Amino acid sequence: MTLRPFLIAFSLLAPGILAAQEAGFTPQMPFPVQNALALPAEYDSYALPVGVWQNGQLPVEMFEGQVDRRAWQLDAGRASLLEVMAPLREQLIAAGYQIVLDCDAPQCGGFDFRFSTQVLPEPEMHVDLNEFRFVAARRGPQAVGLLVSRSASAAFVQIITVGDTALPGLPVQDVGMAAAPPPVTSPQTTPPQTNPAPRPPSDPALQPETVARLDAGLPFALDDLVFDTGAATLSHQDYPSLAALAAWIGADPGRRVILVGHTDLSGPLQGNIALSKRRAEAVRAALIADFGVPAARISAEGAGPLAPRADNATEEGRQKNRRVEAIPAPT
Repeated sequence: MTLRPFLIAFSLLAPGILAAQEAGFTPQMPFPVQNALALPAEYDSYALPVGVWQNGQLPVEMFEGQVDRRAWQLDAGRASLLEVMAPLREQLIAAGYQIVLDCDAPQCGGFDFRFSTQVLPEPEMHVDLNEFRFVAARRGPQAVGLLVSRSASAAFVQIITVGDTALPGLPVQDVGMAAAPPPVTSPQTTPPQTNPAPRPPSDPALQPETVARLDAGLPFALDDLVFDTGAATLSHQDYPSLAALAAWIGADPGRRVILVGHTDLSGPLQGNIALSKRRAEAVRAALIADFGVPAARISAEGAGPLAPRADNATEEGRQKNRRVEAIPAPT
């Protein structure tokens, strides 16, 4: 499959896109849309990646204004990521945007890049860590972050825009996504942030079996966490498991973890996935605020009920399935 049909189609759409420049970027998807998600637009700030991950940092430029976050799932068959990305990139250029970053997964920085920038939740936005492309563009005070990835059967597009107006054309759905992990700041664009002094771990945090499990790359279940029923608020109390995890991360500057939230099988799938991600985000926030763990070394995801460790038919099993696990990330 070549890009020629899409570029021809775009040339027919270009006059309308150019006429809409003052209203912001209005994307035209190059393949049929199977599903779409739009979070409520809000006056906010967005850290636009303007460079690749290197030397432990992701260079960003801060933009403030009306922030719009959207994702599309496309019926793209076996089309390559470039065949999905190229028409959208051309639309940005035609709309007067300057491309400031254009990279694929290995060039961008793979795992580190993906987990240092904002990504909408699964299943609406899927990112393959080995197969994604990112484009950053700006036009005066306006900015666009464009992320494209795919699964075996579909392509996924995420567009975050900052400008005076929001993107038209899609109904807004509030899926309860927690705030995305704050990107690592660039010293050229934003002032450095300091983390609070780490809280010394309690004795239970230093159990040898905990260290051995994490050193082996195995999931560590934070089984002592307490959440309100159906909520993502972490009760205020001491958690030896968090102290253990913070101590393990702090012992080696190269260590990073992915926090994965899990639920039981009760309730709708998408709601459980969203809740599990919010709970993982709450644990991430506690590690940063209470233990001084650098934000760039922890990410949060939600699996909902998709990875049970016990039988969902019993209350005891459901309680075991409601958990947050820490998974050491490959270095």
